[in-house]
Amino acid sequence: MSVQAEPRILVVGDSISAGFGVPVQQGWVALLQESLQQRVPAVQVINASISGDTTSGGLTRLPALLQQHQPDLTIIELGGNDGLRGTPVRVIEKNLQRMIMLSNQANSDVLLLGMQIPPNYGARYASAFQAVFAELATQQNTLLLPFLLEGIATKAELMQPDGIHPTSAAQPLMRDAVLSVLNGWLSEYLSTNND
Repeated sequence: MSVQAEPRILVVGDSISAGFGVPVQQGWVALLQESLQQRVPAVQVINASISGDTTSGGLTRLPALLQQHQPDLTIIELGGNDGLRGTPVRVIEKNLQRMIMLSNQANSDVLLLGMQIPPNYGARYASAFQAVFAELATQQNTLLLPFLLEGIATKAELMQPDGIHPTSAAQPLMRDAVLSVLNGWLSEYLSTNND
């Protein structure tokens, strides 16, 4: 198999990455592709996010996506809907762990995008939920952005009226947060594949 010199990035997420309530081209994933293309013109960012998706839905969809797209990096942005439904944290962790392992077996690195849920779901549950992402990233040696909506979720002007989905104005901030983690990965990828 020849080494791809142009990175393929697969995003598997829910409405936050599908760009719920925001024009597709203004969503953070589309903005990420634009930014990356300035550095690596042939980069491909495949957005396989579905509004309402859960970790179990993502896990079910992932094998076919990995086979179809053969990504060099898989960005996993799932768990928020599980949290809002009160799915046991252990189930969320198991599903995400399985997704990481499947990605790694398909020779794809992984970037986990952490989520948090409001404390009114119970402080103990909310903190256990939040901890899952960092624990998995450490155990599985993946890249991690601890909270995709850092500095966004608490600002009413950056959130849609439902209080769950970010506005168009928040999308560039999310892109920048993801880029801050991705830039190191991309440099390493390019130095390995463009020798």
